[in-house]
Amino acid sequence: MTQLAPTATPHQAGSSGYRRVTAALYGAGLASFAAMYCTQALLPALSAFYRITPATAALSVSLTTGMLALTIIPASVLSERYGRTTVMLTSGVVSSVIGLLLPFSPSLTVLLVGRALHGIALAGIPAVAMAFLAEEVHASSLGSAMGRYIAGTTIGGLAGRLIPSLVVDVSSWQVALLVCSLTTLVGTVAFALLVPRSRFFTPKAVGLRATMHNVAAHLRNPVLLKLFGLGFALMGGFVTVYNYLGYRLSAAPFELASSTVGLIFLLYLAGTVTSSIAGRLADRRGRAVVLGAALPIAAGGLLMTVPHSLAAIIVGTGVFTAGFFAAHTVASGWVGAVARRDRAEASALYLFSYYLGGSVAGACGGLAYSVGGWSTTVAFVGALLLAALLLAASLVRGTARAGLKALQPVWG
Repeated sequence: MTQLAPTATPHQAGSSGYRRVTAALYGAGLASFAAMYCTQALLPALSAFYRITPATAALSVSLTTGMLALTIIPASVLSERYGRTTVMLTSGVVSSVIGLLLPFSPSLTVLLVGRALHGIALAGIPAVAMAFLAEEVHASSLGSAMGRYIAGTTIGGLAGRLIPSLVVDVSSWQVALLVCSLTTLVGTVAFALLVPRSRFFTPKAVGLRATMHNVAAHLRNPVLLKLFGLGFALMGGFVTVYNYLGYRLSAAPFELASSTVGLIFLLYLAGTVTSSIAGRLADRRGRAVVLGAALPIAAGGLLMTVPHSLAAIIVGTGVFTAGFFAAHTVASGWVGAVARRDRAEASALYLFSYYLGGSVAGACGGLAYSVGGWSTTVAFVGALLLAALLLAASLVRGTARAGLKALQPVWG
């Protein structure tokens, strides 16, 4: 590893280095999130092709997010030893190769195993990207750099859902998956070509004992535990809604074509807007206030999807998505504020809980849909949102008590 030059300075907005870093991370975010959700819009097609239930088809999403959750902490640890760009580039290349092979799976079992491996390979990008930006970008430009990376993940999540839904209507799910995998390959190549060499990374020895000590310390923090639970509930509800809404819209009385159903994923862009708004409001009004507003908004949107009205479903899903992203933005930012040290491990634990929620609750939501249709699915997601509301209320009470305690010396 080369020594840092004394005159090295972090990349600032407007510089060529800043443009390269943010463009590279935009490509990485697009590639990773498109790959993560590339089968979500194809679930009805997979059910029809393999003659399987919605819950079984949803394993093609749940296995990916589940294995990503289990691998995200080891990936962050590896980046401390071998470097941020090395881990991200390896993650992008391996996941791209797996994605290109998935359409040729000879059986459902092979497809599901491939999607599980997909999740393991993808973990290196979300586990490392934010730490890389924090190291290489000047503090005055870090917010905008993070915004560009998040924008890439948002567009990637949209592309991973929308592209397959449009292609499958005129071809097979295999071709749709291949087209999406080629899209993720483009993002990976862009990252590989644009990402500059790390200038502020210093490798350090890592060990299982030290890592487990840091993780255990975070797990003993009651505020962090509540935030981890909040991430689990939020992502579980979000994945459940988008996993099974396609089944409802494809069936009577709507019977929409796959390409038309796929347009529902454009509502994902509502989160692009509300996430930035929520971040600014949290700085001005406080995290508790914004979180306390975002969760009821998500619950209200969910209830709007119950009637057999296409307009109500579209509006309700948009409102639900907006509330979800606002709540997730506040919760993830709160983790970094609470963790005074070893923030990489704290963020990894939040992401672990977040993606585990998408995996576990997303699979259980399929059972709810199979048993009682959309109304039962809404009840299931509603229970998750209720749990999130209770956790948020506990966080608000804890914040209020901490504020009163801080004022006691003044009153005395």
